[in-house]
Amino acid sequence: MTSFVERDLQITFNNVKSAQKIDGPSHMLGHCMKAVDFVVELPNCYLYVEFKDPQDPESTDERRQEFVSRFLSGQLDRDFVYKYRDSFLYEWASGKADKPIRYFVLIALDSLDSAALLRRTDALKRQLPLDGPKSNSWTRPIVEGCEVFNIDKWNSHFSDYPIIRLSSHTTPAGGTP
Repeated sequence: MTSFVERDLQITFNNVKSAQKIDGPSHMLGHCMKAVDFVVELPNCYLYVEFKDPQDPESTDERRQEFVSRFLSGQLDRDFVYKYRDSFLYEWASGKADKPIRYFVLIALDSLDSAALLRRTDALKRQLPLDGPKSNSWTRPIVEGCEVFNIDKWNSHFSDYPIIRLSSHTTPAGGTP
């Protein structure tokens, strides 16, 4: 079991070969390459996971509204694409992109409905690209699949990798949660 805290969110990876946070000082190329937050190795694939938390208790209403507007309009799609591509290149150059890769973006915002998540997932699939060139000149895809989630949808799909909001899980005085 490996747990990571990203601001007000905690994710726990159970039953995985390895899990690492790569968006940080250990990346060593942050000055020229973007990175997803986590790379998780499973027996048959890798998961690349990006977190965005506009509902963080430290975020202002103005920042939250600006993020939601940019997200829903697709203005953040390019950033998500670059995070994936740069992470793929970094891991490939390290000899670690030797299995299929699935890319997941978590938008920790309760108000996102299934339709909005599906629209952003479809846009991301088009921009990565999932299928490569029409000429079929690639011998393998650069990404096997991708999806955009909110916390509820994530937790219903990935029970082995639960996400909790830390500010919602406080310990009462003198007791356990």
